[in-house]
Amino acid sequence: MIGDARGSLRWMGPDALARLVPFAALVAIVELRWRPTWLGVGPGELGLQLAVGVVGAGALFACAAAIRSWIAHRGGNAVLPGGRADLALQLGYFLVNAPLEEAFFRGLLQGGGGQLISPLAAGVIATLAYSLYHRLGGWRWPEVGATLLAGIPLALIFRLLPGPPSLLAVSIAHFGATCGFLGPGVAVLRRLRRL
Repeated sequence: MIGDARGSLRWMGPDALARLVPFAALVAIVELRWRPTWLGVGPGELGLQLAVGVVGAGALFACAAAIRSWIAHRGGNAVLPGGRADLALQLGYFLVNAPLEEAFFRGLLQGGGGQLISPLAAGVIATLAYSLYHRLGGWRWPEVGATLLAGIPLALIFRLLPGPPSLLAVSIAHFGATCGFLGPGVAVLRRLRRL
C-alpha cells in the first residue's frame, strides 16, 4: 500500500498529541524541577555516544527492515511512503519521536527506576513497557515483538555506556530502528525488491 503526505499528517497530529506532547511535558518537568543526572539529558561522552549511536542506527535499521520484510511476507501490512515529501515528513517526525520516546522510556523509566529498584529490573520494566505500549497504538503482536527486539539493545546501550548517562546514542539508534521498520525502511525494501 502506498501512503501520502496527507495520510501521514492525519496520523501524526493525533499521535503527537497523544504521546509525544505528554512525554515531552513529563521529561521537561523532571528535568527542570530536579535536574537528575540519571535522566540522561546531557551529552555524556560525546564521541562515544555519537559513534555507538551511528553504528547502532545502522545495525537496527538493517534488522528492523529485515523483520518488516518477514512480517510483510506473512500477511502484515507495510505502507510505502508516497514520494519524497511523504518520506521527508516521516523522517522529520521520527527524528522528533525517537528522542522523546527514549527520554520517557530510558530516561524516566529506566534511569529513574534504576534509582528506586535495581538497574537491571528497571531496564527490563522499561523495555517491556516500551514494547507493550505500541500495542495500545494498535500495533499487531508481531510488530510489538519487533519493538521488543529493538528495545533490548537500546536498554543495554543506555545502561552500559561509560560516562554520565545520556540519551544521545539511544535516540540515534532508535531513529535508525524506526526508519528501518516503518516508511523509509519499506521504501528501501521496495527498491531492493524485498517487499
